[in-house]
Amino acid sequence: MYLVAIAWAYVALMMAAAEALSPQGTLFGALVTLLLYGVLPLGLLMYILGTPGRRRRRAAEADDSSGPAAQRDAGGHAAAGPAAGLAPEREEA
Repeated sequence: MYLVAIAWAYVALMMAAAEALSPQGTLFGALVTLLLYGVLPLGLLMYILGTPGRRRRRAAEADDSSGPAAQRDAGGHAAAGPAAGLAPEREEA
């Protein structure tokens, strides 16, 4: 996937360079070429091809966060309790 994206970016960059260095070309034309042939299609392609990976990560995070063994505090450490060496709090009568 990344090899195709790198090749596409290279070709779009070369098209923009040819536009900028051409006697009839302009820097504005090169910028438009780079955006319309390079950045926008490549960004859309990478977003679409990255969707399955995002779904897998979201499902893995949902699986990790469920269940009693995975109860964690905000820092990502296991929740402390009596098993962690802390004495239970005594109540006064």
